[in-house]
Amino acid sequence: MAEAFRVTASGLVLHLRVTPNAGADRIEGVETRDDGSAVLRLRVAAVPDKGKANAAVVALLSKALGVPKSSISVTAGETARLKTVAIAGDGAALALGLQGLVGSKP
Repeated sequence: MAEAFRVTASGLVLHLRVTPNAGADRIEGVETRDDGSAVLRLRVAAVPDKGKANAAVVALLSKALGVPKSSISVTAGETARLKTVAIAGDGAALALGLQGLVGSKP
């Protein structure tokens, strides 16, 4: 089974499944998809219009992990629910912070 995130030399790469138009912004945890891949499930209240949902994803991850918004970028899936996000910084520390939020292992 794949993991929802991996540590890289420049930080952390996350695989996300984002649900826009939710009641509130929140991280729901890790989900294993039918193909065996793992994704971190997020819900954001923003609508998927002109990058508003992506901005909400960046803001949610920034607040949850205590990193600047400028260190987070959507690298794949800008217009899709399945996204790949890169977070620049100390990958090991970011992974520990993420583990604390979702209770999973790297």
